[in-house]
Amino acid sequence: MDKFNQYISEGMLFTDQYQLTMSQVYYRMGLHEQQVQFEHFFRDYPNYGSHKAGYCINAGLEWLVDWMQHVQFTGADIRLLADQRDSSGKAMFEMSFLKWLQNNVSFTDLHISAIPEGRVVHPNVPLTVVQGPLVAAQILETALLNQLNYQILIATKASRIKLSGQGQLLLEFGARRGHDRGANAGVRAALIGGADFSSNVGISHVLGFPPKGTHAHSMVQLFLAMGMSELDAFRAYAESYPDNCILLVDTINTLESGIPNAIRVFEEMKRKGQQPLGIRLDSGDLAYLSIKAAVMLNNAGFENVSIVLSNDLDELKIWQIITQIQEEAPSHDLDPDALIRRLVYGVGTRLITSAGFSALGGVYKLVAVNKNGNWLPVIKISENLHKVPNPGSKKVWRIYDERDRAIADLMSADDEHPGEMSSLILRHPNDVSKFRKLMLSSISAVEPLLIDIMQDGKITYEFPSIEKIREVRDNDINKLDAGVKRLIEPHIYHVSLTQKLWEMKQKLIQQTTNQVGEIS
Repeated sequence: MDKFNQYISEGMLFTDQYQLTMSQVYYRMGLHEQQVQFEHFFRDYPNYGSHKAGYCINAGLEWLVDWMQHVQFTGADIRLLADQRDSSGKAMFEMSFLKWLQNNVSFTDLHISAIPEGRVVHPNVPLTVVQGPLVAAQILETALLNQLNYQILIATKASRIKLSGQGQLLLEFGARRGHDRGANAGVRAALIGGADFSSNVGISHVLGFPPKGTHAHSMVQLFLAMGMSELDAFRAYAESYPDNCILLVDTINTLESGIPNAIRVFEEMKRKGQQPLGIRLDSGDLAYLSIKAAVMLNNAGFENVSIVLSNDLDELKIWQIITQIQEEAPSHDLDPDALIRRLVYGVGTRLITSAGFSALGGVYKLVAVNKNGNWLPVIKISENLHKVPNPGSKKVWRIYDERDRAIADLMSADDEHPGEMSSLILRHPNDVSKFRKLMLSSISAVEPLLIDIMQDGKITYEFPSIEKIREVRDNDINKLDAGVKRLIEPHIYHVSLTQKLWEMKQKLIQQTTNQVGEIS
């Protein structure tokens, strides 16, 4: 695809057709500049089948805002839309509408507030709040959901893998299995969520992280085909990279060939004053092979050499590997904790594709309309109560108990501050029978989560480095109860409404239901 077509497909027209057809209706009705508020949130945690997330990690915001700052309706966009015909052959879009689009619609007209990247986030809580002219806010929907949902999904997966691996070094290896250039966004999200480095060279350099990798089986295969040996291949690699030597040992026979040849090369390096980094295991029973490899390396005097594991790993497989090592290592005179601290995980397909849960159910819903300077709440009714959004312009708070643990995310009306109340009633968003009361004396802190990102066309927020985002992530995860972080059947983290917001929601539901009854 040439640069012209790439810009067309990834610029302002990176939206769905119905965003434009609705926008023309708004224009014809004189509603196109009506001030509105949309909210982006997700309804459920990723459920991978045999295990499920109990939290998510927010990601993608900086790339979205950067994209919003650099796109606009071009003459080429307008010509394409002008040429579009409906089923009867008439122009789909009126020229007056298209000229107005080109001259008046920009994402920089929008006000954006959001929960920062790296924060732990939960279902139904507004992650991104968009206020501004109706058409601009409407057209943004597709790109916003596309960019934010995917990075949240991958950051969450990376966080779970990092926790499962007990904080050991995590390398992202997924470019070849990623969804086209979306793999670049996946790398960024993985680095935010838990990966330490990536093998993807270009995006690693862009993001300021040195790319990491070892070598492939093909290198050993080539040496064998040329009449040389696995040992010759290992020596050649070690001579080229004496300070970064990690040898892939399972091309022929891991225990009888690969590891013995690697040890022989390591001994030669040691005599030269060089320090090998490790071996890599990419097939077989990785827990068993890690134990056997550790015994062989220890006996040769290489107790500090790392053991890199790869081959379709995810959080559950890593948990199984660690559990097996804890059970079996002592019988081989190995300290299981010491062996676990030597492990490095290379995770590819199952991270970059979020295997088991391929798409976050993030949505973008209209929640308020500004009329004569006042924000009026609006609501969508659904027979599935889980899909009834929480209406109105509101604030989001995180409540911490006396242990400084996060125990609930609370949505309030825009004019409420839970920290100023003597007690709090936390209402379930959809189940009228579920609520609880908290005394302020049992609360150590009430933290606002939404911050201003963009206002009046200007970015008002300084986006932090990925290193700083990781610090935020670690702080939030450390303040979660252990049960919420559990891989299988995690505890439910409470997301609640204040009494005032809950009453407003029930009133709107009743009013809307009555209107339907009057019509019928």
